[in-house]
Amino acid sequence: MSNITKLEFEAIDLVGKNYLSWILDAEIHLVSINLGDTIKERNKTSQQDRAKALIFLRHHLNDGLKAEYLTVKEPHEFWKNLNERFDHQRTIVLPRARYEWMHLRLQDFKSVSDYNSALFKISSTLILFGEKVTDQDMLEKTFSTFHASNVLLQQQYRERGFKKYSELISFLLVAKQNNELLMKNHQLRPTRSTPFREANGTAFPEANANSAQNHNNESRHGRGRGQRRNYHQQIGKKPKTNHQQWNSNYE
Repeated sequence: MSNITKLEFEAIDLVGKNYLSWILDAEIHLVSINLGDTIKERNKTSQQDRAKALIFLRHHLNDGLKAEYLTVKEPHEFWKNLNERFDHQRTIVLPRARYEWMHLRLQDFKSVSDYNSALFKISSTLILFGEKVTDQDMLEKTFSTFHASNVLLQQQYRERGFKKYSELISFLLVAKQNNELLMKNHQLRPTRSTPFREANGTAFPEANANSAQNHNNESRHGRGRGQRRNYHQQIGKKPKTNHQQWNSNYE
């Protein structure tokens, strides 16, 4: 209670869209700080504990709601008033959760992680309303909603005999990571391709052989005589610098 300015969970909004998750979070946190009994009818908690609980609950309300319940002094009465105000959310949320579960399909998600998050969000809502969602239900929901192109893969996973949904989803996540690694390796070096050779004398032996043959042919057709004549003409002359030699080829 020393850090009351910090929200322990999302505050309930004015229309109560998050009421169901709010009451669950609020009750858990009250129990964790030994104030769980303060919201029960005819409780015998101390006045100090009831005040602490009320401060905690009011702190996690929308500002508009705080003004409406400003005169409520007992936490159990405050809890009851909120329940009467927002309990109608059950008649809205439960049918929607059932609809979402019915139409939940693995093939509609870009990743296994996204599907897993959606599945737990829906199943948690159903369980909150007293609906029973077992591991077998989640396994069957996943197997039966594989993409049609992965029927063979789905059968292989079924044959593994998973008993818990967590085991299946862990296996799928690992398989996805391995597949991404294989695809990256394939993109770096496609199938049947070879690494680039080094640009040295042994990399292109055919080109080197042709170059040597052309040089020999040129020598046999008189280029050697011209080189000897130029050599005798240059005797006694000052040698040119490298720069002069390079440019003289184009003179």
